[in-house]
Amino acid sequence: MVSQEVLIKNPTGLHLRPAGELCKEAMLFKSKITFEHNNSISNAKSVLSVLGACIKCGDVITFKCEGEDEIEALEAMIKLVENGFGE
Repeated sequence: MVSQEVLIKNPTGLHLRPAGELCKEAMLFKSKITFEHNNSISNAKSVLSVLGACIKCGDVITFKCEGEDEIEALEAMIKLVENGFGE
């Protein structure tokens, strides 16, 4: 398992469009991909789970990836967040 913290920079946080982008990217990997925020764990492959986490600008989340492509999955998740989900 690999994990890393990342700061959410999007002014509107993880609303529907970036949540969809996150899930779309996560689905490309076989690994289990979750993130933790405020002692709650969310499934990065579920739009409802991502939206339910209520992530706002300035929040820090910790991605955790576990599986055969975990390193690549973690790198992709971090890159997506750091690039502002293309917004």
